[in-house]
Formats: sequence, C-alpha cells, structure tokens
Amino acid sequence: MKFNRRQFIQTSVGAGLAASLAGSAQATVPDKPIFEKLDEAAARPVLKREYFPDPVIIDSIELLHYNGNYLCRVRSKGGAEGYCVSHNNRMPHLFPIQLMRVNPFFEGKDARDLDELVMTGVMMHKNNYKYQGYAFWIPLATAEMAILDMLGRIAGKSMGELIGDIHNTEIAIYRANNNRGRSAEESLERIKALQAETGAKAVKFKVGGRRSNPERPPGRTERMIPMMRKAFPDDISIYADCNGSYDAEEAIRIGRILQANEIDMFEQPVPTDYYESWKAVADALDIPIGSGGGEFSIRNFRWLIGNNAVQMVQQDLFYFGGMIRCMKVARMAEAAGMLCTPHISGTGLGYIYMLQFVSAVPNAGPYHEYKGLSEDIPFECKTSSLRPENGILHLPRGIGSGIEIDPDFIKKHRILSV
Repeated sequence: MKFNRRQFIQTSVGAGLAASLAGSAQATVPDKPIFEKLDEAAARPVLKREYFPDPVIIDSIELLHYNGNYLCRVRSKGGAEGYCVSHNNRMPHLFPIQLMRVNPFFEGKDARDLDELVMTGVMMHKNNYKYQGYAFWIPLATAEMAILDMLGRIAGKSMGELIGDIHNTEIAIYRANNNRGRSAEESLERIKALQAETGAKAVKFKVGGRRSNPERPPGRTERMIPMMRKAFPDDISIYADCNGSYDAEEAIRIGRILQANEIDMFEQPVPTDYYESWKAVADALDIPIGSGGGEFSIRNFRWLIGNNAVQMVQQDLFYFGGMIRCMKVARMAEAAGMLCTPHISGTGLGYIYMLQFVSAVPNAGPYHEYKGLSEDIPFECKTSSLRPENGILHLPRGIGSGIEIDPDFIKKHRILSV
C-alpha cells in the first residue's frame, strides 16, 4: 500500500500528530517484531492509580430509568458518586445483563483495580466471557464510565486525566449523516448544510447499502463520489463510510473510484469479521482504510493493526466495552504509527465521553464525529459550550466527565431491578 496522506493529515492538528508519530517511531526498537510491539503497548496499565493512595470500595452500582433514558449510578463507601448515561438505543434490550451480570460483580471491589476488573475480573465472573460482544460490552462500558466519573470526582481530575496525559483540548470535528435511501443530490445538500452550520473541516458520506442490503436508489454511490469532491474545496477532508457493504472485489473497485476522486478515507469497506478481505482491500488500495465501529475484539484489532489491514482504528466506546479497552487499542495503533478516531454510537452523552477519551490519545485522528448537542438530558458544563466554534469543540475541563447532570432530572428516574 502506497498510503498517500494528502489530506488525511493536513491540518495543524495533523501536522502535530505526524511529528508525534515520527518521534514515537524513532523511539521504538527498529527490529522488534510488530506483534511484540503491539503486545507491549496493550499490556501497559491505563488507570492512573497513583491518584488514589487509599482504597475506593464500590458500595453500590445501580441502573436508573426515566422516559427512555438509562443512567448508571455508582457510589463508594466514602460517599462519592459517579454517573454514566448508557446507550439508550440498546439498553432496553440489555438492562438484564447490566443488572444480573455486570453491576453485582463491581460491588465491594476496589475501584483502583479498574484495569484488572475490566480486562479479566468481570469476564471470569460467572463465566461472563461467554457473553462477550456488543450485548456485554455496552453494559460493561456503562459501569466502567460511571466508575471513572466517580474516580475523577474523588481525585479532582477529568476522565481523560485518569487514563492518560492530556494531548488534545481543542478537538476538530467532522459532520456525517446517514442519507441512504435518498438521492445523491439530496444527500449532498444535507451534508453541505451540516458542514456549513458548524464550520467543520471534514465531512463523511455513506456508500453502499449497509452489509447485504441493496443500495437505494441504485447507482447512488458512483454518482455521489465525484459530486462530493466537486462540492467541497481542497481544505475540506472527505471520508466515505461503507458499513461493510462489499466483498473484497467490489470494495477494491469502489475504493479505486474513491482514490480517483481524492476521497481521504474509506471506512469499513467489508463486513467486520471478513479479516482476510480487510487485508486484501488494504493491500490493493492507496486510500487509507478505517476500521469502523463494528470490531469488538482486542485480539482482532491486534491482527488488523499488525497486518496493516487498517490505517486508522475506530473502536466504539460503548460497543467495545469502555475507555480502558479502547485505550489499549489506541496504544497498539500508536505503536504501529496509526491513527485513532473513536466511534460514537447511541444517544445520550456519548459525545461527552468521546471528548474525554480523545483528550488523552496522543495519536488521535485529525477530525472526530459530532452528532449535535444532546437536548434530551439537562446538564451544565461550566468550561465549554460543547458547540463547535469554527469546526472546533473545546474540551470540558471539569472533574469526572466535565459536566453536571441536573439533580432534579436524576430524581425523576427509578431504580431498575430484575
């Protein structure tokens, strides 16, 4: 793969990242096997335990519900609290796993051991490893991020500061929309409007039909690709998201059309678990390949990174099981000189957690998804408007998640049980 980063890393954000990755590469042992580098990167502890000289015993962890909103509340024996708004689209189906398989495990545990609790403890608890995948990772991420919010409040640190050094406080965004089923012309106008209202310096559009679904209207992808590049100036980066619509042969064909039109990234060209196809596509194309948010296995990310089958990892904070697991993938990507642009799924406050995570990622991609400010959950943020200013989001600098959920709104929730 030739891998031309003409626009993939072109802004001042990208230039700084390129320098960082170059320094990282110089610091590594040149003849060390790639998988050994990845294993060393993934093995490093994530939570900064040094902030907590005394035990932080989890007294209770509850799931609350009100009007379609699922809120996880954790309390320590010392009286500290933390919250996480869960993946509200998925939790109606998954709350029994949260209540029966995840929350009980954490009660009575020392939150300072969060790395071990997340990576091995909860998996071995009552053979939970048999449930691994989205259905387990979403409840685990919900509990983990509530615990991180609590720990941040105890230490007076942000969630980002708990999982790494702060590298990014001004986070450039891209805008995307799922316009499948609309004509190329209508899709383009909607994306142009989203870009204009935020000043985003990057956009993402959908290609293909999503997995095995037929493309509607037929021919939309090949009509839209050249229209996208003509519609935006060269200083706007353009990403194409496939959602695993193609087999390797068709992905390579579409990828070459993307290349010819100077599209900057091709996301999830083949289904998530078609690993040999990922490598075949990456080997055949010059356009950088993004992993998409579908992958949920650290070992599979290790394979994708080690075989250069992707050039940007996009693990989803909920679908992948929380910040600690996601940081291990980001570190593997860094060891290989690759970018990390975490995926956002669901509703609620996912974009808040994304900002906290990205703040601590030294190899963060140049642009990160912005889906708009949540109006369903009342909260206060004293350190950021959380609205893009000329395409930039300012990191919330408060403790924990950096926001305070309205206490009266919390009181409306009822505690769920099974």
